[in-house]
Amino acid sequence: MLRIDIISAVPGLLESPLRQSIPKRATDKQLAEIHIHNLHDYGLGKYRQIDDYPFGGGAGMVLMAEPLSMVIEKLQSERKYDEVIYTSPDGEPFQQGIANTLSLKENIIIICGHYKGIDQRIRDMYVTREISLGDFVLSGGEIAAAAITDAVVRLLPGVLGNEESALSDSFQDGLLAPPLYTRPEVFKDRKVPEILMSGDHKKIEAWRLEQSMERTLKLRPDLYKKLDNDI
Repeated sequence: MLRIDIISAVPGLLESPLRQSIPKRATDKQLAEIHIHNLHDYGLGKYRQIDDYPFGGGAGMVLMAEPLSMVIEKLQSERKYDEVIYTSPDGEPFQQGIANTLSLKENIIIICGHYKGIDQRIRDMYVTREISLGDFVLSGGEIAAAAITDAVVRLLPGVLGNEESALSDSFQDGLLAPPLYTRPEVFKDRKVPEILMSGDHKKIEAWRLEQSMERTLKLRPDLYKKLDNDI
């Protein structure tokens, strides 16, 4: 079973997305455990302080080393973790291949960045991997942590109703997914492509591959170029 522990200064941001849909199905089936830890529970002093001004001056606040260290070391005293991930704008871009790799782990910690970030010493001492959703800044790492968790747990065997579903998602083979259609057959004079109604599975798969390649070339030429180079 995969266990994911998420450390957050604003845990309420994670409650809803990780208690619904696929993550909920994964936990209900006991295929994954998702635990959200409130960093304020480890805060310092009467007011449970978790942040302070940066040395050297500058705008914004920084998550302090002590509270983060306490929760990380508490978790590490209870089990061995394969990865301690920090969600950061300067981390490696999150891609499907990373999700695939993380889905094979047993225990993962995700630290949600907040304010201007976290004390560098936590990154140096504990973090094994830094991950970014893209070249933009969020108010905190909770959205990134929820996205990573969702992408990972849906890959666990038994979570999805159809085991092949995750394997046919966009990016699994380096291509975007082909266009999809469902009933009715005709909608506002637009008809489902005849090939999908033919029942010829070999021709349907060939059509879907062709469509995937065309869509990838048109919408994500960077992916198509990478695929072409790999070939």
